[in-house]
Amino acid sequence: MLNYSYVKCKDLTQAYDLLEKEEQVYPLAGGTDLIVGMRGGKFAAKIIVDIKDLPELKILEENDQGIVIGAAVTLNEIATFKPIIDHALVLAEGAHTVGSYPIRNRATLAGNICNASPAADTAAPLMVLNAQVKITGSHGKRTVSINEFFVGPGQNVLKKGELVESVLIPRPYPNGTGVYLKASRTGSVDLATVGVAVQSWDNKVQVAVGAVAATPVRAISVEKAVNENGEKDLARAASLARDDISPITDLRGSREYRYHMAEVLIRRGIEKVMEV
Repeated sequence: MLNYSYVKCKDLTQAYDLLEKEEQVYPLAGGTDLIVGMRGGKFAAKIIVDIKDLPELKILEENDQGIVIGAAVTLNEIATFKPIIDHALVLAEGAHTVGSYPIRNRATLAGNICNASPAADTAAPLMVLNAQVKITGSHGKRTVSINEFFVGPGQNVLKKGELVESVLIPRPYPNGTGVYLKASRTGSVDLATVGVAVQSWDNKVQVAVGAVAATPVRAISVEKAVNENGEKDLARAASLARDDISPITDLRGSREYRYHMAEVLIRRGIEKVMEV
């Protein structure tokens, strides 16, 4: 039986205090990863800090900086928010592939990236959008590029006493099309075997891949071939992703299968956004 204390926070200061001074404390926004992890023994929580109703974390808006997505905003809210559909469709597509509709009614973007799964479906889209993660804590605030947020499987840059306040999709927005393509064992409600986000920017592309390394990664070799070297053979360009990824074999697919699917999905994604 799980044995833990539950605290519904009245404000962020209370959350910071608990996160910094206590041990084995976990913030709860959606809880779709946390509760499953606790039941499976991944997390040994002594205190659950409920932050999901704090107004600062429920902001979903477009302002002069870009699109601000608070830590307690759900994936379904993201997938249907018009500014995201208009300017960052790749993120809406990634959010829409997570779990089932009821899960997406609770799951949050911040939770998806804080869990730091290499297969997180929103991570690759955020990477190709140059997203910024706004981190807050008792010692102040800082901003980290999404490309620097992940440090290993289940590991991120958050320090003790910190939490993600919001994620920013910054202006200027991409002026091209974006797409998220996912290979998984089932058509829905499954983690990615390979997930690929491709976004066009001024006739150039940015490519990120999930579930093929210890963290989600940018396919820099593919981007260089297409953007700098003018590679027109997109299958050849996509094959260069082997230099950027290091997949493993697990129950969702073999190492070689992941290599192959990464190439296939990258090629398809570039063809779609470049209208080849």
